Amino acid sequence: MEHWAGMIDPLQRWREFGEKPDFAGLPSFSGMPYTEDPADLAGVDVAIVGAPTDDLVSDRPGARFGPRAIRAAGCPPGPHLEAGIDGFAELSVVDYGDAPVLPADPAATHEAIERTVGEALDAGAVPIVLGGDHGIAEPDIRACAARHGGRVGLVHFDTHTDTGAEVFGVEVSHGTPMRRLVEAGRVDPARYVQIGLRGYWPGEEEFAWQAERGIVSLFMHDVRELGIDEVVERAAARVGAGPVFLSVDIDVLDPAFAPGTGTPEPGGMTSAELLRGCRLLASRLELVGAEVVEVIPTAVGSADITALAAERVVREIVTGIALRRR
Repeated sequence: MEHWAGMIDPLQRWREFGEKPDFAGLPSFSGMPYTEDPADLAGVDVAIVGAPTDDLVSDRPGARFGPRAIRAAGCPPGPHLEAGIDGFAELSVVDYGDAPVLPADPAATHEAIERTVGEALDAGAVPIVLGGDHGIAEPDIRACAARHGGRVGLVHFDTHTDTGAEVFGVEVSHGTPMRRLVEAGRVDPARYVQIGLRGYWPGEEEFAWQAERGIVSLFMHDVRELGIDEVVERAAARVGAGPVFLSVDIDVLDPAFAPGTGTPEPGGMTSAELLRGCRLLASRLELVGAEVVEVIPTAVGSADITALAAERVVREIVTGIALRRR
C-alpha cells in the first residue's frame, strides 16, 4: 500500500476548501452552504430560493423541475474571467432551499413562496429565486415591494410582456403577473422596462394599457440594432435610483440557446447578450431581488443547455452585485 502514501484526503478538501466535483454531494447552488433555517441567514448577502411550481402555465408544463435542474447545472465557484471578480468569494451566499409549494393549489404555493422570499429579505439578503413558471413573479415582487417602500422598479427580460388581463379566461396566470403587480401598486410603471420582446403575443390592448402607464418596451430589433450595452444604458436610466427587481424569463433567449421552455420563440437573444446584460444591470442598479423562470429541463446536469444558461444568469447577477458593492 506504499503507493497511497501522502495521498490527498478528499474529505478534508471538501470541508476546508469546498473543492468537489459538481456531480457529487448535495446539489446546492454552486456548492454553497445549504440551510432551511432562517437563523442561518444572519449576515448573508444573497440567498438562493427555489420555487418549483408550474401550476399557472398555459402551454408546456415542466418548469416545476427547473430549480433542481438549475442547481445540477452548476460548477464550482471561481473568478469571473471577464469581470475579474469572484462574486461567491466576495459575498456571503447560501442556498435557502425550496419554498414549501403545494401542488395544484397555486394560492397556497404563492403564499409559501412570498413567505420564504420574505424571510431572506428580513435577514438583509438579496433573494434570487429559481423558477418555476413566471407566475411566481407575483409573490417574489410582492415580498420585495413590501420591504422597500411598497413598490419597486422592474427590469424584465422576456419574449412576452406578461401584462395580459387574463389568459384563456383566467386572471392569475404566468401571462398576467406584471399587469397584476402594476395594478396592485407593487411595481412602479414609470420605472418598468421590458427587454427582448418579439413574436405574436400580446396584442394592441396590452400595449395600449402599457403606453397609458409609461411602461418602456425594448424589442428584439432594439437589442440587435442598439447592442446590449446601449439597451442596458437605456434601461438603467429609465429605472433610475431606488429599489429594483430583475425578472428573467429564459424564453427571452433564442431556442437555439434555451430549447427547454414553455413558450419558445425564434429570433431571441444570445446567451452572451443576456449574461452580459444581467451582470451590467446588477452592477448598476439597487437590486433588491431577482428571479429566473420558465426552465423546463430536457437533460441531466450541465448537458441541459437551458438550465445551464439559467444557472449562469444567476452567477452573472451575483457577480454584478459584488461589483456594485466593491
